[in-house]
Amino acid sequence: MRLFYSLIKNDFKQEYLGSLLGIAWAFIQPTFTILIFWFVFQVGFKAQPVGEVPFILWLVAGMIPWFFFSESLSKATNSIIANSYLVKKIVFNISVLPIIKIVSAFSVHLFFLCVMMIMFFIYGYSLDIYYIQIVYYLIALVALSYSISLITSTLVVFTRDIGQLVMMTLQFGFWLTPIFWNLQMVPEKYHFLIQLNPLVYIIEGYRDALINKVWFWEHITMSFYFWGIVIIIYLYGKYLFKKLRPFFADVL
Repeated sequence: MRLFYSLIKNDFKQEYLGSLLGIAWAFIQPTFTILIFWFVFQVGFKAQPVGEVPFILWLVAGMIPWFFFSESLSKATNSIIANSYLVKKIVFNISVLPIIKIVSAFSVHLFFLCVMMIMFFIYGYSLDIYYIQIVYYLIALVALSYSISLITSTLVVFTRDIGQLVMMTLQFGFWLTPIFWNLQMVPEKYHFLIQLNPLVYIIEGYRDALINKVWFWEHITMSFYFWGIVIIIYLYGKYLFKKLRPFFADVL
């Protein structure tokens, strides 16, 4: 456990080592991205409120969980090759390395959750019991990120192209996920295709908790689908990792 916490601490240090602002960059970049989207769509295109909700609130409710997923998956994918010395020299449970990257990203996510809550408060929204669901969707987000990263972090050891493929998929997935566009803009007959993306469950879940005031069990079919997908991905990831783990030291 001490080694686990030490690795998390070192991860923060190494990520921003040598930069003038250090760890502040972890917060500056997502903030800058949100401001750009807000300026383009709110100021430039005069985006109208979504229902009765100011566009900026609706936007951050979708972008902040996406930032966490994108950052955690991209970093967790490279977690094993970035810590190759642990694979070669130390008796260590390598499967926890993706978790370390996810925990690092989670710390930044908590900061932005606080910022988001303050934004909602400024716009006149008060805390209510529905906000408790954020904890549930956080657990779902971590579970999905870790399950996928078990596969990607294993495969990238043998071909570095996986890292580039993950980045391309994240860029493509951003535009396919209803983050700055509304699911209702798409004809209803195509909704099921979009909802095949498990991130839609989480993005819409954040908005249900913060804006729509809908409990997650009211979407019981989507909940079963999401957790079914996560379990399948996790089990395959564990199988793949266990099968290929003996060959890590030979290729790193």
